[in-house]
This record gives sequence, C-alpha cells and structure tokens, in this order.
Amino acid sequence: MDEKTWIRSSSFRSANRKSKIQNRKLVGIIALVVTFAMCGVAAQAQQQAKKVPRIGFFEGATIAESQGIDPFRQGLRELGYIEGQNIFVEVVSMEGKPARIPDLIAELLRRKVDVIFTPTTAAAQAGTKAAPTIPIVVVLGDPLGSGLVTSLARPGGNVTGLSGFLELGGKRLEILKDALPSLNRVAVFWTSTNAPMEVQFKETEAAARVLGVKLQALEVRGPENFDSAFKSAIRERAGALIALRSPMLVNHRKQFLKLVEDNRLPGMYDDKNFVEPGGLMSYGTDRADLFRRAAVYVDKILKGAKPADLPVEQPMKFEFVINLKAAKQIGLTIPPNVLARADKVIR
Repeated sequence: MDEKTWIRSSSFRSANRKSKIQNRKLVGIIALVVTFAMCGVAAQAQQQAKKVPRIGFFEGATIAESQGIDPFRQGLRELGYIEGQNIFVEVVSMEGKPARIPDLIAELLRRKVDVIFTPTTAAAQAGTKAAPTIPIVVVLGDPLGSGLVTSLARPGGNVTGLSGFLELGGKRLEILKDALPSLNRVAVFWTSTNAPMEVQFKETEAAARVLGVKLQALEVRGPENFDSAFKSAIRERAGALIALRSPMLVNHRKQFLKLVEDNRLPGMYDDKNFVEPGGLMSYGTDRADLFRRAAVYVDKILKGAKPADLPVEQPMKFEFVINLKAAKQIGLTIPPNVLARADKVIR
C-alpha cells in the first residue's frame, strides 16, 4: 500500500470513529431528554395523585362566634387529617347576613373546593343551585323539609349529613313549665321567615295548648329589634322566654343575654352555648358532637362515597343544662326534680 492510499484509509477510519462517537453522544442526549421527559410525566402524575383536598366550611355566624369550626376540625384530626398537609379547610362566614350567601358560595367555587360543609339551610340551598355536582355535607334542623334531600335513608342528590332534630320545641316548653309551675305566658323570640324556626314554633305552639301556656311571638330579625321585643314581653307580662336559634342571634348572643339579665326573664335555649355565658337553661342536641360527626361524612366522600347513598343521621346525644348562677341572679329557685334531670349544672 502506497503512502497516499494509507493516508486516505487512515483518514476514513478516523472519520468513521468520530461519526460513531457523535452518534453515541446523540443517542445519549436523546436518552437523557427522554429520561427527563419521563421523570416530568411521573412527577406530574405523582403530584396529581397527591392532590390535597379542599373543604369549604360555610359558617352562618361570625368566625369568632362560630360554635362548629373547632369541633369540625377536631373531627378531621381524629380521622388522621392534618391541615396544610393532607387537607385544607377554606372558611367563609356570612356573619348573620343572608344577602352575602351567593357571593360566598361563588368564592368557595373559585377556591375549587371538593366538598362544602354548612350548618345553614339557605347556604346549602344556594350551593346546590350554583354547583349541583359538588358534594354538600350539612348539619341542619330539617334537611328533608327544606327539600335538600328526598329521604333521610337515601338523600338522592348531592346533599347529605346530619339532622339537628327540630322536634324539641315542645320538650323545651315542658321543661320550662316544670321549672316554673305557675308559668302561663312565654315570649318566643324568632324570625317568621326562617323555615327551621317555623317548624320549632309550631312544635312549641302544640305543646303550649296542652300545657295551658299562652305564647307571645316576638319578631327579631336583627339586634336593632331586641329592645322593642323585650319591652313588649315585659309589657305583656311574660313569665319566661324561649329563643329560637339563628345565625343572627348567635352573633349577638352577649347583647341578647345582657337584656335577658336586665329584664330578669328566665330563658330557655336550644344549646349550652347560650347557657354557659349566662343563660338559664337549654335542652337540645349536642351541637359539638354533630359537627365532629360531620367530619366523618366529609371523609367518606373524599374516599369515593356519593352523598346520594349516605343516609342522613338523626341526633344521638341530647343535653339538658342548667345555670344556677343565672337562676340566682334573677331570684329563681330550680325545683329539685328538675335539677336532678340535668346533664350538666353550672354552679
């Protein structure tokens, strides 16, 4: 082989080696690109798999006066949820102002919540109208009567939860009559346009006829009505009062209870949150227990259950609470037989 031929052959072999090296580099680069792309897809899939659910908590009262947020969160913790890690709770409050409901529901939808929880009938109704596919868990006095479920056993739509059991109006009046045997006139503070209140008022009316007690219905739609309502109760010689629950009354319970004390009226309420700050007595469901149990519904829905298939639960725990300090302030002695029936006595 002459020198020129050898040089050409050597050059060809060198070029061939360079080409193979470049090809290997190209294959390596392509492999890296594919690997990074696969890692990106896997990371995205993993991120989607670990999507943290968001719960919309719609409060009727102000957040400061809420009687449900803490028990609800406790229920979630008992089920293994940790806020900020495997769940988010988005809290909004209508602050006792029903006109705010549509905007607040829209706000929860913008936050892309997976489930809405509310103890407010109007909010649940607005939620089903605005987002009929989003599950809604409720703690309501009358989910069936409000039209939110077709039956307690099979709700049939996107709403389920727990019933607050409204049929206690008669029992409250009966206890009040036992505590004040000579009682013949009771002022009922309520809002006639509130559907759950209407149910409670009718229950109280039925019991009043049996017990021989006359009711005085006093409309209170806001704190601006408190003074005139109390003046009317005193003028008509009411011997006691029954306050039917509403977000507005919860928001302004301190102001309301102050007027109760000033007017020396024995009062009956639906839960201990009015008695512990100074009310006389209450009989009703354990609301904290209801809110804790509501977290169980949220958990089931997040794990795939459909609201339509989750029966509405009836209350299982009731409480009768008496505040003896409040009784002493108005010069009232609670009969021993009534005191013995109390689940809790505040001394």
